[in-house]
Amino acid sequence: LAITGSPVVSVITGVLTATSGGILRDLLAGEPSVLLRPEIYVTAALAGAALFTLCDLVGMPALPSSLLGFAADFLVRGGALKFGWSFPAYKSRPGRRPEDIP
Repeated sequence: LAITGSPVVSVITGVLTATSGGILRDLLAGEPSVLLRPEIYVTAALAGAALFTLCDLVGMPALPSSLLGFAADFLVRGGALKFGWSFPAYKSRPGRRPEDIP
């Protein structure tokens, strides 16, 4: 937050960094990207980045902020793996006809 000056940019940067690392790991391992699976992955990164940023905003020192952000991320991701949490799969539906669009 001290570098960007914006909590939103801080959270987005944290999520993009974590997600990019996971994509790179999957590419190097020859696995399908984690983004294409219904697992909770980006949401866990969002929880950790948001909690870290919130702690930083209220003036908490860096180490406790980092530990709380890590714990949030770990608990959400670990819970998703252990308990099978996932988002519902996308169900396509028929598109609208051009005549129906106002």
